[in-house]
Amino acid sequence: MLSKRAQSLKASPTLALVAKAKELQSKGHDVISLTVGEPDWATLQVAAEAGIAAIREGDTKYTAASGTIELRKAIAGKIKNDIGTEYGPNEIMVGPGAKFVIFSALQMICDPGDEIILHTPYWVSYPTMIELAGGVPKIVECGPQEGYKITAAQLEKAIGPKTKGFLFCSPSNPTGMMYTREELTALAEVFRRHPQLVILSDDIYNTLVFDETKLAPHLLQVAPELKDRLVAVNGASKSFAMTGWRMGWAAGPTKLIKAMGDYQSQATGAPSSIAQRASLAAIRHGEPEVAETVKTLVRRKNAGMAVLRAVKGFEVMEPQGAFYFWVNLRGLLGRTHESRKVDSDSVFCDILLNEYFVATVPGAECGSPGFMRLSFACSEESFAAAIERMKTMIAKFK
Repeated sequence: MLSKRAQSLKASPTLALVAKAKELQSKGHDVISLTVGEPDWATLQVAAEAGIAAIREGDTKYTAASGTIELRKAIAGKIKNDIGTEYGPNEIMVGPGAKFVIFSALQMICDPGDEIILHTPYWVSYPTMIELAGGVPKIVECGPQEGYKITAAQLEKAIGPKTKGFLFCSPSNPTGMMYTREELTALAEVFRRHPQLVILSDDIYNTLVFDETKLAPHLLQVAPELKDRLVAVNGASKSFAMTGWRMGWAAGPTKLIKAMGDYQSQATGAPSSIAQRASLAAIRHGEPEVAETVKTLVRRKNAGMAVLRAVKGFEVMEPQGAFYFWVNLRGLLGRTHESRKVDSDSVFCDILLNEYFVATVPGAECGSPGFMRLSFACSEESFAAAIERMKTMIAKFK
């Protein structure tokens, strides 16, 4: 009955871990989840109120498949204000979450066998999304020595006759590392030499940065001429705490954006009119609330680093944005925990979940075995309690 595509389909590992954590909670266990990248704070007040108003005013009908013209103009204005690049409404499409926007972009870019370059560590869904589009993920390994970011030399080496594009996220999920203007300038030189490449820039965390810039550097700031083959993806989920509203968008070349909108019209129809109204309000009036969110994340990041540094065997680079810690576990692997050999990050995280009730994401799911991702989009108290459980577990290692 099932197609070959269905038979090879992998479920989202993070959502599977969330489901397992909820199953343990239903059995009465006190589970602390540091898995899913979901803010624990409420949707921005201005967005929530606008959504309620949309319902009360009957703004609950279909919109244009690519989103309302009003919202697309507002997104274009925000991009212009943020990175200085001008877009018209026909260069913007709105969809049901940034995840689907990336998915639709890959569907419209890839022919069977086309390669899309990814570097480790990557967001867990990227490889499967590429494969579902008929493409082939071409993985470039980047570790602590590269700051978990691809170098220009690595990028150049990875490009071959079948390479169609490059997909990256800055600040990164899962590491929180952010590309500098200098690093982006070096990558841009490679892109100039390979005009066939389409660049997918996942900017979903670009306002959740921890330095005085308040915004992650962008490739179009250092190489504006790449606009005609770059797709800038963003959305409301992270900065506006609107994960359940399912609202994302992309800015890019007119031909590709139109194809993505047409694909969406056949796949999901129009994005939610209510979520669009809420997003419009967040873009126009939500900046003060986002600034407060960043202050909270900086406080949580600092508190989290303090407790992580006290764990013997953990190595952690301080994140520059997003809300994740990327923990190097390699110094702890190969030992035993109550007769069970802890020979991988997956085993480490499995024991941690099933015996100590802390849910995390194994680094193997991000293409980097020997690591673990921890979300700090939770209270400082919950995070500290989770780390104490980890210390208790590690103390039993032999």
